[in-house]
Amino acid sequence: MTKRTFKALGERTVMGFDFGTKSIGIAIGQELTGTASSLQAVKAKDGIPDWQLIKKQVDEWQPDLMVVGLPLNMDGTNQEVTFKAKKFANRLHNHFAIPVETQDERLTTADAKARLFEQGGYRNLGKGNVDNMSAVIILESFFEQFYGE
Repeated sequence: MTKRTFKALGERTVMGFDFGTKSIGIAIGQELTGTASSLQAVKAKDGIPDWQLIKKQVDEWQPDLMVVGLPLNMDGTNQEVTFKAKKFANRLHNHFAIPVETQDERLTTADAKARLFEQGGYRNLGKGNVDNMSAVIILESFFEQFYGE
């Protein structure tokens, strides 16, 4: 395992995940700019991805922090998939020894679909695209929460 040098708060590279039981969207972002870009979604079986595919992204981007979207009910309470997302977050930390945080992701799928539609209509609304755009939105909301005005 490569030794990582951790950057100061506000200068970190952050990898975001939109957890799903069939597909997991991935995005990469920078705290300094507060921006994020989508990477490639990975398929999952009952929420368990091919860890080698995630490792490939982690090795390439060398994130200092990972953020997993936490799917909550509209009233803020947990649902069944909330616990699976928390389990995924714990597994990420165990696999890569990188700090992992969770971020409320209510309404990100609807927001992702709206953004993708604006960018190219219905042809942009494939499942992987929606998951990846959701991961971008999760990161952007994480940055806004801590660094926004």
